[in-house]
Amino acid sequence: MNCPRCGLPEELCVCDEMTKEGQRIRVRSDKRRYGKVVTVVDGFKDVDLENIAKDLKKRLACGGTAKNDHIELQGDHLNKMREILIGMGFSEDMIDIA
Repeated sequence: MNCPRCGLPEELCVCDEMTKEGQRIRVRSDKRRYGKVVTVVDGFKDVDLENIAKDLKKRLACGGTAKNDHIELQGDHLNKMREILIGMGFSEDMIDIA
């Protein structure tokens, strides 16, 4: 079966890798009710947000959700996010940590 975007066979398709490398990802922390800290990751386009959120939650051992084109993770994970996102295939130059 061929990929609908590039036309290559699915085992040779590189659309996901190309999509990940072109993303401008922003990572920031936000303070919520009762002083709880949440790490917000946004800037995703044309990727499976649910699977990325699931993988991040597993790697960081935390809870979280994916909604409205961004991922919210419970806790402050700013110092770990760059290495994890690079390991997932995102470009180091396109990750902004605030």
